[in-house]
Parts: sequence; C-alpha cells; structure tokens
Amino acid sequence: MTYNVHGCVGVDGKLDVGRIAAVIGQARPDIVALQELDIGRARSGGVDQAHAIATRLGMSFYFNAALSVEEERYGDAILTALPQRLVKSGPLPTPPRLRRLEPRGALWVEIETADGPLQVINTHLGLVPHEQKTQVAALLGKDWLGHTDCRDPSVLLGDFNATRRYAAYKALTGRLRDVQHAPDGGRKPGQVVRTFPSRLPVLRIDHVFVSRGVEATGVFAPHTALARVASDHLPLVVDLTISTPKPSGS
Repeated sequence: MTYNVHGCVGVDGKLDVGRIAAVIGQARPDIVALQELDIGRARSGGVDQAHAIATRLGMSFYFNAALSVEEERYGDAILTALPQRLVKSGPLPTPPRLRRLEPRGALWVEIETADGPLQVINTHLGLVPHEQKTQVAALLGKDWLGHTDCRDPSVLLGDFNATRRYAAYKALTGRLRDVQHAPDGGRKPGQVVRTFPSRLPVLRIDHVFVSRGVEATGVFAPHTALARVASDHLPLVVDLTISTPKPSGS
C-alpha cells in the first residue's frame, strides 16, 4: 500500500490518527508506504504519527524526515511486520531557483519476504515539473535505484504528484513498470485506479513501479466511507508476486 495521509487530517478537517490506521488495517497490507506524516509537531499535538500508526497495526517502521525544524519533523515512513533493515534515507535535490519549495526525500528499506529480499523505496515528489525531473533523475541515479545494492526485485512507490503525461512519470517508466500497465506497456483492462481527491478521485498521481521479478495481480483503492474522509488521498493497494530466481543450470 502507498498512502498519502495528509498529516492524519481528513477532508472534514479532523485530526485522527486512529482512523488512518483503521483504513490501513481494513486492507491488511504486508508493506505500507506513508507520506505526509508528522512527528512531534505542534499542529498535530506532538504525536509521533508513524509510531502511533505502526503500533496500532502491530508493525515496525522506518521514518525519513523531509523537513525538520528543531524537534518537529515531517516526512515519510515504511511500515511492515516482516523483517526489514534500513538501507538509506535522505533528501532529494531541489533546483537552485526553487529552493523555497517544500523539501522532499526518499526512504529505502530491504524487506525479507517469503520469496527473498525485496528492495522498497518510498518517496513524495514535489509539485513543479522541473523539480520532479531533478528528483526523478536522482532516484534513477547511483544513490538509489542505480545503486549496486538495489538489485531486483525492487519496488518504487509513493505520491509522485504526476500523471502519465508528466516527464517525471515517463522517465520512471523508462526504467520500471507501472503496475497498472501490462508488460508490453499497454493499459491493463479495468485497472485504472485513481486516488485523488479522495471523495471523488479523478487523478492518478499515487503510483507503484516495479522492476523485473515483480508482477502485479491486483490493484485497487478502497472507496469506503472511512477512506473517503480520513485523508485527501485514497490509499493505493497492489497485490504483488515475486519471482523466485531459478537455481543455476535449471
């Protein structure tokens, strides 16, 4: 699952960590990538939202602060009950002339699945197309997806603030496959799942991209009454299968 939780503030203006956890719990995901979490921020009562959600779900987590001001932090997390280890967390670049924009970052963990290790990178790109292109170039470079330790199978997911018409999206699909597309690049029938805005989703800006060795067998967004109000995004949920490497000589 990838889910922009909007600081756990719903479209009704109510701050409620519990209902975000409830939306996630209803989908029963093994791996959760969250964006727009607050930790220790006055506006959200000083709550560590990543810890609070993970505790309710019986999961552990890693968090990356894209923005830190004294003790207040804001950023993204990866939650799972599976064994995981942090590989890398850090900022993504912003073009010099756009320095006043909200800083962005990424978080990479290796998760041990029943079919072997899976590299998972969670991110939240900026709003400006030029900014997005710079950030995607970094994600595709030697520090992230191009790193020698980022071996297949791998998953890149999050809120990209970009539809398929954007240059950033096109750059990513030159390297990875959008799970809502067939292996030949065509659109999968019945799998155009939009997530924003949550009450009447018309945009597809939350994405899951996969490498070789990973196949999507299902894609959906919960349209429950709770999901439509808990955040301004719906969560995007994907069922993935991992190909186990064949023994040498087989």
